[in-house]
Amino acid sequence: MFDPVINSLPAFAGFFATAVGLLAAFSALYLLVTPYSEVKLIREGNVAAAVSLAGALLGYALPIAVAVVVSHNLYVMIGWGVVACIVQLFVYIAARLALPQINLDIPQGKLASGIFLAALSVVAGILNAGCIA
Repeated sequence: MFDPVINSLPAFAGFFATAVGLLAAFSALYLLVTPYSEVKLIREGNVAAAVSLAGALLGYALPIAVAVVVSHNLYVMIGWGVVACIVQLFVYIAARLALPQINLDIPQGKLASGIFLAALSVVAGILNAGCIA
């Protein structure tokens, strides 16, 4: 009864660890790219920073999850992770172009900007996930 699960545990562990590693790498890169410290702002209770970071993480995790399902190969999954990272960084650039003040608004706690950036990130993540074949 549990044999298929037990036999699948090594593959699960490999894919899960790789997904967590990709998410950690993306998080570190995203936090370096933004000119404000989301972690510091979140610790101070800045909801706009929390929402925008949560959107970026969700927008990245969605295509990673789909890559796990369709790839059956860690290297292919990592490749899609790189693509998803690039997409999310372009989303951040697009948000800055659409709202040039966003880098000031989020540290000031302007929730509308945080929601806008989060929504763009999640939408891009959904589209990115849907395009993975």
